[in-house]
Amino acid sequence: VRMPDAVSGETSGNYKPHDHGLQPENLLQDHHSNSGRGFSFSRYFDFSMSEADQYVLPNDQPVVELDCTEAFNGLTTKEKLYAHYLSKAAWNGGLIVLVQTSPESPLIFVLLYKLFSAQPVEELKKAALDGGDVSPDEFQALLVYTSGILTNSGNYKGFGDSKFIPNLPVSKFETIIKNSEAFRREPKIMQSLWDRCKDVIYLLKENLKNLGFHDKGMTTYYSSNCTLKDADFVSEVLKQKDIDFYNNRVFKIEEKDSVIYEIRLASVDTGNESEEEYKNCKIRITKGDYSKLLEQVVKNLHMAKEYAANEVEQKMLHCYEKSFQEGTLNDHKDGSRYWIKNKGPVVETYIGFIETYRDPAGMRGEFEGFVAMVNKEMSAKFADLVEKAEVLLPELPWPKNFEKDKFLRPDFTSLDVLTFSGSGIPAGINIPNYDEIRQNEGFKNVTLGNVIPANYKNTVMPFLTEEDKELLNKYRVKSFEVQVGLHELLGHGSGKLFYKKAGGEFNFDVKSVVNPLNGEPIESWYEDKDTYDSKFTTMGSSYEECRAECVGLYLCLNENVLKIFGFEGKEAEDVMYVNWLSLLYQSVGKCLEMYQPSTKTWLQAHSQARYVILRVLLEAGGDLITVTETEKGKDLLMKVDRTKLKTIGKKAIGDFLLKLQVYKSTGDVTAAREMYNKYSEVPVDGPYPWGKWRDIVLANKQPRKMFVQANTFLKDGEVILKTYDATHEGLIQSFVERFQASDVDVILEELVEKDQKYF
Repeated sequence: VRMPDAVSGETSGNYKPHDHGLQPENLLQDHHSNSGRGFSFSRYFDFSMSEADQYVLPNDQPVVELDCTEAFNGLTTKEKLYAHYLSKAAWNGGLIVLVQTSPESPLIFVLLYKLFSAQPVEELKKAALDGGDVSPDEFQALLVYTSGILTNSGNYKGFGDSKFIPNLPVSKFETIIKNSEAFRREPKIMQSLWDRCKDVIYLLKENLKNLGFHDKGMTTYYSSNCTLKDADFVSEVLKQKDIDFYNNRVFKIEEKDSVIYEIRLASVDTGNESEEEYKNCKIRITKGDYSKLLEQVVKNLHMAKEYAANEVEQKMLHCYEKSFQEGTLNDHKDGSRYWIKNKGPVVETYIGFIETYRDPAGMRGEFEGFVAMVNKEMSAKFADLVEKAEVLLPELPWPKNFEKDKFLRPDFTSLDVLTFSGSGIPAGINIPNYDEIRQNEGFKNVTLGNVIPANYKNTVMPFLTEEDKELLNKYRVKSFEVQVGLHELLGHGSGKLFYKKAGGEFNFDVKSVVNPLNGEPIESWYEDKDTYDSKFTTMGSSYEECRAECVGLYLCLNENVLKIFGFEGKEAEDVMYVNWLSLLYQSVGKCLEMYQPSTKTWLQAHSQARYVILRVLLEAGGDLITVTETEKGKDLLMKVDRTKLKTIGKKAIGDFLLKLQVYKSTGDVTAAREMYNKYSEVPVDGPYPWGKWRDIVLANKQPRKMFVQANTFLKDGEVILKTYDATHEGLIQSFVERFQASDVDVILEELVEKDQKYF
């Protein structure tokens, strides 16, 4: 489970397409003058072109460096080699996310990788501007689009799951390609790549705007003929076969007389495992998804093992190797067990199919891998929080019976990230996500310390008073470190799941434990093979993030918690206030960007969670929060009465948190969904017409920052850290050099070819 940044912008910026950009008249002229055929408006878009700026990244899209130089230089030679090979494993595995995002994402990556690998960016720019009637703004738009593809691992945003398209006309994109050194060297290959993906790059039909099942969105976790009903059917099958969901995809094959569900496991090994009949369908288990990419992962994990600090790390990496080689998730679970036992490593890492946010059914994991160095000063504060956790847990607003029988003290460290591969970089993580390990054996919390300050550079904050802006600028990093600690350790790390085991035994006293909401005996629970994800499915991620955020808000009101982080007196009061203000500001000023009115769906779990909290606190009344439209259709003002946080605020969050935990503990999905959906609604009228105010939010949206990450290289047996400028040119160059000695382009094209019949 992960936590995103708190106050930075989350989607594309507040701007209009530039004069030569994606506007109807330019597209029209473009196709008449350059292709000899008229432009079919409906071919690309299902809406007016004035809406298109929601789907492009602005030319002023900010880029920031994820600086880890000091932490990396503090490593020994052995530790640097360990980090180097782990990073190579993470980056190669991270390419899997391209395949998991959309059918075209790997091809777009290969096209852009070849384009920018063949010559320096400045040379490519000169060729485009001198020989192709391309403007500087149009070339910049291509750089920004390329950065978007690289940092999101595909053409859908890692935070928000909406598609983005280039902010330059189709023909100008083509002109840049045809004036490039890459095209001169490989004209047939470059032309083929462009022909295969140019239309879909720009396509914004309704069912392609966002990720989701194919009737409403795009997904490659399931073939295009799969629905939620198919996903539920496959889940039923896998539960019976005791197969977890994290590392597989589902392909539905409809033949004349039968339906075959191919459940393809991610592994280096290939071939069919089994086939059997189930309810008039054939269930075929196969291996070999992402085989050649995972081969590179396994190879580098094996190399890293030689430089592991201890036997626990060696066993951990061995299990990961075996899991990726054979497609066996139980081996990854065993690796995770060793990982939680590896307390206080100098170099921290985790890798695999982890978070389920982007699977429309909420069960299959996106690949990610990170490598980081421990920040000892901040980690000491988190260690103190862990020490006091057993004193703080009883402060939470649910009975002792709803808490785990024993608090399994985790490792909690602050890390400076060297490498984070995937569709985005969070601020904090609580893993592993396997329920049986988290509930009974333990977990780890990490906060990514160098991510938080990088995210807060040059942030614009509308909708606030000048006084609140000043306080946010002063305390937002400090308050967010408090929130991350509480969110990860005592949020995701708290609460018991009630189980009825296979033999009929319960893991709670079914005779004495009562539901605190109604005083009645417990009437629902998890069956033996149930997990939280399999019960709560599509709602699960957002619901759990909401619970963890509420724990952070609730416990930060405790002065003893703030003392752990070094805050007392007025400063403690300010940090507490800013923590609440920061989250509520996200709710008002950012979260509605992630709501899709046409389908009445939320596109991002954390955004929905924060909006729900806002609705709960507004419902509490007492003018704890006020939001007013200060300029009709143009501006809002949010105020929070800090004198009421410990009274109205604490009671409202406490009561809501109790319901969240009771429904989760008892697996009461029906009650949970009814409550959560109510608060997730976006009304267009009433005292808080969020549906109308969404337009104001969109008009003020700020771009989400892109991170430039360093690379490591071997030179004469030493590991060299290479950093890059915090520009789009630097970001692109970092990716070009990251894969320069590999054949990732060939591998990705093969994967596209293998899967194309399913999409």
